[in-house]
Amino acid sequence: MSTRRRGAAERRVARGRALTRPAARTLSAPAESAGAYETVALVLQGGGALGAYQCGVYEALHEAGIRPAWFAGTSIGAINAAILAGNAPERRVERLHEFWDTICAPAGAVAWPLVALAGISDWLPPSTPLSAWLNALGAWGALAHGQQGFFTPRLPPPYAFSDGSAAATSFYDTAPLKATLERLVDFDRINADGVRLSVGATNVATGNFRYFDSARERIRPEHVLASGALPPAFPAVVVDGEPYWDGGLVSNTPLEYVLESVPRRDTLVLQVDLWSARGPLPKTVLDVLERQKDIQYSSRTRQGTDQIAARQRLRNALGLLLERVPDGSLPAELGAELEPWLCDRVFNIVHLIYRAKSYEEQYKDYAFAAATMREHWASGHDDMRRSLARPEYFMLPQRGLGVVTHDIHRARG
Repeated sequence: MSTRRRGAAERRVARGRALTRPAARTLSAPAESAGAYETVALVLQGGGALGAYQCGVYEALHEAGIRPAWFAGTSIGAINAAILAGNAPERRVERLHEFWDTICAPAGAVAWPLVALAGISDWLPPSTPLSAWLNALGAWGALAHGQQGFFTPRLPPPYAFSDGSAAATSFYDTAPLKATLERLVDFDRINADGVRLSVGATNVATGNFRYFDSARERIRPEHVLASGALPPAFPAVVVDGEPYWDGGLVSNTPLEYVLESVPRRDTLVLQVDLWSARGPLPKTVLDVLERQKDIQYSSRTRQGTDQIAARQRLRNALGLLLERVPDGSLPAELGAELEPWLCDRVFNIVHLIYRAKSYEEQYKDYAFAAATMREHWASGHDDMRRSLARPEYFMLPQRGLGVVTHDIHRARG
């Protein structure tokens, strides 16, 4: 049988499977529905202190019995992804808590009074002026003193140097983060047990973006550090002789990478974003700074998925068209050119986006106070629980749809 005919037969079998599904298409539990996919991927956006939201999302997934086999992230999303991929499933939530409890503590003893004040927010009702002030205090403490197990200020500051060194090109030292990753992440596990990790970074010298992917190479702490090396706060990280900055400078969400990776498979994508492309018009300069970040780092998922869905429908249509071409009438070289474009896989995206609180401002991505972290975590847990309460979100789509997207926030208006 020719390659084209064999591919057509496989597609007919796949469509036959799909046609048999609707008859038994009851609303199964999300974990059972997830088992129908060839791949379950967790996609984590960058966003600094907001990353605790992703941990709450994962904790709710874990409680529901959903175990992703592919973790893809950028910046803080890459760090969370590495912790998840680098630990046994039964230890993942514990390790996430250990990481965030560590980095939400002050880097120096002088900062403890600030933390004590910020802790008052645990006793306050949400969205009060005092909550906003204490949230800002946590952000100021991070800038002035750094965060334990994450980064510490450089003294003297980089203005005192001009030699191109890390001391001359960044305000903070991230050596503590490297030590934290080495303590909490089993990199041998990432590279050996079949769980996939992909993290995005930007080459400083060329401006090119790339993913470090455990499916192609051995992942080390340097790869994760590079994905989160946001300038000018943090220094570039050298990986295999090349300097890298934060992947969010070019692409803050690994969604397209996951959807376009080959070989394509039926995939349930759990996408967790920390910045919303939609938002109110700014009223102050500080509002402008916050809105600028929201727009710059948001994923604009609808635009991306619409384009990918169109390509996937085209692949499906091309396969159907070629099935109608009589044997021998299609030149072999043309058939070989078209073969990589034939695909009838489906992708289901369950999309969650952090909704900033009314008192959060442009510093929300570096407000590392413990109380703020717990609030973000609880928000992620709640949003995922509400998504899980919609079992239809997790059902395998019918063939020919290409890409479908579900969003609990859009659903409720």
